[in-house]
Amino acid sequence: MVINQTMNKKSKGLTEDNFYRIILDAIPSPVFVVQEDVKIVDTNTAASGMLGEAPSLIIRKRAGEALHCLHSTEVSEGCGRAPHCRDCIIRNSVNDALKGKKQIRQKTRMEIAREGKTAKAFFLVTTVPFDFHGEKLVLIILEDIGELVALKSFLPICVHCKKIRNDQEYWQNVEAYFKSHLDINFSHGLCPDCIKKLYPDY
Repeated sequence: MVINQTMNKKSKGLTEDNFYRIILDAIPSPVFVVQEDVKIVDTNTAASGMLGEAPSLIIRKRAGEALHCLHSTEVSEGCGRAPHCRDCIIRNSVNDALKGKKQIRQKTRMEIAREGKTAKAFFLVTTVPFDFHGEKLVLIILEDIGELVALKSFLPICVHCKKIRNDQEYWQNVEAYFKSHLDINFSHGLCPDCIKKLYPDY
């Protein structure tokens, strides 16, 4: 195997553990490695960045506590013990993964409580089971789809110039809005109605 050959190259100082770390941190989406009861044993750089906390403050917490899920504070026992937790997509996906059934891009909405404010967060959740040094673990990958959800709801658009108002109350043209929110570029053309109106002799 190429991976085994690569890891056996002692001259580069590559070991199994730092190879795992390099791969984990290369993933651009937030990734959590969890045990049973969704207890975090490792994260990647993107997860630490999303939560704004050092990895040492996240490790050993349950995922709901680390993500500041509103329901993780409803009961004294914490994440996984509140009535709402029975329907938690993240928890249920981890439980399925521990039974050998990976879950791919399950949509979930979370209520997040931070600094006295409550907000909604939308994710696609992927959970994949794996064994590491004889321990059964689950990889949780979170894809933030908040912007897509916002775009599916009503967008405030000017009835005359068609600019869209963003969250900072600034009006942007449609192309700039989609470029900044979804990295979408537009190609330009003319529809048949506009061709007739602008170029009636064409």
